[in-house]
Amino acid sequence: MALHDFKVLTFDVVGTLIDFEGGMLDYFHSAVPDSPITDEEFLAAYRRARAGDKTMWYPDDLERCWHLMAADLGFPDTDELARGLRDSVVNWKPFPDSVQALKRLRKHFKLVAMTNAQRWALAHFEKALDFPFDDSNTCDDAMTEKPDPQYFAYARGRYDATWGFKRADNLHVAQSQYHDIGVARQLGLKTCWIERRHAQPGFGGTMEVPQLTTPDYHFHSLSQLADAVEANR
Repeated sequence: MALHDFKVLTFDVVGTLIDFEGGMLDYFHSAVPDSPITDEEFLAAYRRARAGDKTMWYPDDLERCWHLMAADLGFPDTDELARGLRDSVVNWKPFPDSVQALKRLRKHFKLVAMTNAQRWALAHFEKALDFPFDDSNTCDDAMTEKPDPQYFAYARGRYDATWGFKRADNLHVAQSQYHDIGVARQLGLKTCWIERRHAQPGFGGTMEVPQLTTPDYHFHSLSQLADAVEANR
């Protein structure tokens, strides 16, 4: 199926469009400026914290994560610092190519957010992205988080009811193999992997997978996807 045959692009937001790793690290460096902990150590501790079985809706869960990470790595632990990590999401920035690439893609497709963040956080992300979405789904809308297949079913029901689009019309665009690419492929969706960490080792702040899922399309940036769409028009 050619890129121009799709009608709706669904997007993971945090990690694909918004640089959550950079946002968290900026907060950590400002909150604990003298810490000897490396960026990769911090992100690995975050990954372990998010893998727990007592998670809350994101990004409220960042408070819980801070406490676990502080115990894990030995950096200062107060309720104020933990709330600060949660509240830092209002300052998280888009990747450098996100805003313009979304403007280019919106000329050709409906754009839909599918984020594990709560609605209050998405409001800040949408503003930072210059309000690109025609529709949006959050964890507190779907009452679950990806990779739960019910999240994808909820989102599909919305764009089917609103625009009459079917599963074959949808390309799911995401960075996370764990939350998005693997489950979307299992559900029969076409997938586009934006490998934001292509030049870096490991999984950073994203949950690890034992084996990578081969996507239908694979790019290192969102601008590369926009380039490919325009080249095929």
